[in-house]
Amino acid sequence: MSGFAIELRNVWKIFGHRADEAMKAIHAYNLTKADVLEQHGCVVGVQDATLSVPNGEIFCVMGLSGSGKSTLIRHINRLIEPTSGQIIVLGQDIGAMSMRELQRVRAERIGMVFQHMALMPHRSVRDNVSYPLEIRKIPKSQRWAVSDHALDLVNLNGYEDRLPSELSGGMQQRVGIARALASDPEILLMDEPFSALDPLIRMQLQDQFGQLAAQLGKTTVFITHDLDEAIRIGHRIAIMKDGVIVQTGTPEEIVMKPADEYVRDFVQGISKLKLVRAHSIMETAGHTGAALDDAPTAAPDATLDHLIDLSVASDLPVVIVENGERLGIVTKHALLRGVKGGGA
Repeated sequence: MSGFAIELRNVWKIFGHRADEAMKAIHAYNLTKADVLEQHGCVVGVQDATLSVPNGEIFCVMGLSGSGKSTLIRHINRLIEPTSGQIIVLGQDIGAMSMRELQRVRAERIGMVFQHMALMPHRSVRDNVSYPLEIRKIPKSQRWAVSDHALDLVNLNGYEDRLPSELSGGMQQRVGIARALASDPEILLMDEPFSALDPLIRMQLQDQFGQLAAQLGKTTVFITHDLDEAIRIGHRIAIMKDGVIVQTGTPEEIVMKPADEYVRDFVQGISKLKLVRAHSIMETAGHTGAALDDAPTAAPDATLDHLIDLSVASDLPVVIVENGERLGIVTKHALLRGVKGGGA
């Protein structure tokens, strides 16, 4: 098996009764999304999507409403069948699986968390979390032990016997995450799980989830319409528009080198201070004649915020050093370019 937990290869999803006909016409005549709607009465939900998610990565997919991000994620556990293309999950072609094989993968290897958790109101928190194990006919004592461990992971120990109605919205979302973790899946699919929460609670859950995913090593595909959220938790981000993945990269790459005006508009209001690193804006030392022996130093992964603090205290550029070797310098001009971002 490759180092990728998830691979999408040229995946298309076209909604409508004439989807197959529309797919053939797209390949034959290079039709646009508008052409497909006008000529075939079909809607292109995902267009030729190709991406790879390495094991253990938190991969965020973001875009505005209607961009295709939720459609895309539902292909990974085959809640939606692609019109064309291939989806490889944990080394297996999920499109070639029988229904029994697919159900087993969903139950044991892929967990999914939605925006609205649909917790069962008449069941306790413990019973909600253990429900996937109950379906698999795991003995009660065992599934309760697993449930209690999952609740402990999301800091809900002590609430096992409460009903969902007795919990806050943020706590209910944590119950949903615990339920997804109960079967110890290798992959987590999260479809805007925090979008309905208050900003402060949302930020707290983002931080907690990021720490939890790193601790457990879960490969995660996280859907959001909020770039701040994607940057906060994602190792890499794919930005979608009209069913197309227009750019994929690290948060720093997307902010510093937006692929087009659409992405540039998205990143315009993002603070670069904690995001941009020295290695992205440094120059060769030959660009200045100043003696550098007394210059402040920083590591290649030093943040823009830290570099500004060093630069304010000295008239010299900041020297970027790794393992005792000078890699380059960051001048005040480079700092301004970093603050502006967006390919400036």
